[in-house]
Amino acid sequence: MCSISSWREINSASNENLCIESGICSECGKAIFFDENRGLLVCEECGLVHSEKHIDRGPEWRAFDADQKKKRTRTGAPMTYMIHDKGLSTMIDWKNRDIFGKEIPAKLRGQIYRLRKWQSRIRVSDATERNLTFALSELDRMASNLDLQKNLRECAAKIYRDAVEAHLIRGRSIEGVAAASLYAACRMYKVPRTLNEIADVARVDKKEISRSFRFISKELDLNLNPTKPLDFLTRFISELDLTTKCHKIAKTIIRMAEDRGLTSGRGPTGVCAAAIYASCILSNERRTQRSIARVSCVTEVTVRNRFSELVENLKIGISLKKNNK
Repeated sequence: MCSISSWREINSASNENLCIESGICSECGKAIFFDENRGLLVCEECGLVHSEKHIDRGPEWRAFDADQKKKRTRTGAPMTYMIHDKGLSTMIDWKNRDIFGKEIPAKLRGQIYRLRKWQSRIRVSDATERNLTFALSELDRMASNLDLQKNLRECAAKIYRDAVEAHLIRGRSIEGVAAASLYAACRMYKVPRTLNEIADVARVDKKEISRSFRFISKELDLNLNPTKPLDFLTRFISELDLTTKCHKIAKTIIRMAEDRGLTSGRGPTGVCAAAIYASCILSNERRTQRSIARVSCVTEVTVRNRFSELVENLKIGISLKKNNK
């Protein structure tokens, strides 16, 4: 028979296991976290150690950079829309080495070469896959030039795939629809990129991208909101190397202009540029109209016109005759 002390030990151990499974401390009721360096399960509030030498269910290897982590992982790459087959097909490596790292004998190299050639042909089998292969590589090139993040590229690739499935590509250039998909993804994620910036890295003109964007947004029912001057403010302020004070003043001016209806029917980049120019005057951080126009991709005439409208309709304490030059 078990003694009273042994029963207490059994009960305490069972209660401890319940606490570990639930992830809640038995003393204070707060969450328990795993300390990887010491192998302990510790309460984040009272510091009570619930388990020592806890089993680490992670990998037994360590990686000190991204290349080592990629080489030592035992799973393949995740599914992605940026590859025409979504990354689910098998790749035959170009290196003449087997799974153990040994060189393939000369007798088998010809066979491996033929297998590699047929594998590349099988991966792209019909016209749709050839279309996706070219379009997705073009889309990745444009996104790399614009320094766009991965999730936005995936969204642009998904929009292009939807356009292909809806048979919207026929009669239009692949580059134009790919650029329009990238612009739609930028609008969807509220990343400030203008049509001029997209056209600079694309192999088609602005008119073609605009026409394709209007068509796919209508046919795919994207329901994209129009861009606002505030969407471009942070990037323009950063490129002009202005302070936080200037940013706050420009943001206030834009909100005042929106309340008065001065932004309707006007380009958002021009209004943003004029607000930045006014905030530079108020915060004594002088920037020329030419530098602001260059960053915001508008003309100096547009900056002057929008600035005159802001000064005339808003009481921001700026003399028009003195500063509009």
